[in-house]
Amino acid sequence: MTTSTQPRGRPEAIRAVPVRHPGRWLAAAVIAVLVAMAVNTLVYNPRFNWPEQFQYLFAPPVLTAVVNTIWLTAAAMVGGTVFGVVLALMRMSPNPILRAASWFYLWVFRGTPLYTQLLIWGAIGALFPTVSLGIPFGPEFVTWQTQALISAAIAASVGLILNEAAYMAEIVRAGILSVDRGQHEASGALGMTRMQTMRRIVLPQAMRVIIPPTGNETIAMLKNTSLVAAIPFYELTFAAQNIYARTYQVIPMLIMAVLWYLALSSILMIGQYYLERHYGRSERTPTVARDQAGE
Repeated sequence: MTTSTQPRGRPEAIRAVPVRHPGRWLAAAVIAVLVAMAVNTLVYNPRFNWPEQFQYLFAPPVLTAVVNTIWLTAAAMVGGTVFGVVLALMRMSPNPILRAASWFYLWVFRGTPLYTQLLIWGAIGALFPTVSLGIPFGPEFVTWQTQALISAAIAASVGLILNEAAYMAEIVRAGILSVDRGQHEASGALGMTRMQTMRRIVLPQAMRVIIPPTGNETIAMLKNTSLVAAIPFYELTFAAQNIYARTYQVIPMLIMAVLWYLALSSILMIGQYYLERHYGRSERTPTVARDQAGE
């Protein structure tokens, strides 16, 4: 029996054949054509009337409306978040009356259109002509006219806050439920009350789940402020309507409002990104530690 001592030849290199993706190139070509058509329309369609838009973009009435839109968004989100936390805690309470009251509130405000709710708040004086302070079912000490007491700004704020609270309650409740039950038990073993546990242990950990949908709710609220024109209240869309009612430049003024909404939404998106990074550090840290240990 003999064995060959001649060296074996080196195997041929594997020739890699790139995978073809004709569908991707076709989709990219279609999108490129659509983008080119959109840009051509924006630039060369005279009905957009860009000079008219830029003339009013920073006009004092428009800037006033932008400020009103910003503070109305902030007030609605702050008030809605605070009230939403209360509703979430009521929904998770062992007291059946509190649970039922919270459920009924969420059922009403999530089950009816925001625009309809704002219309009701705009006409609240027709339902309650006066507002009184006194003993329930007893004498009244002070009485005010509802129209004088509840201005358009107050009606808009209250309407948005009450609606937003119903959605924030479910967001907060989901965040609380995401925290392990053992955290509650451990804090109870340390002698913390239920409220101390919620404030110091549970809610800080729940922020990781609460922040992303809250950011989306804030951006949605910015756009929902356009509905308060039903009250009416002077915000961005209402200002655009007032201007095109005089100039008859409907599309240019609406595009002007769109530019402002896009600018404000972009700022909110940037803030949401950094907040998510801040509260997501606890998830990234173990991964970094494992990578360093592997090195």
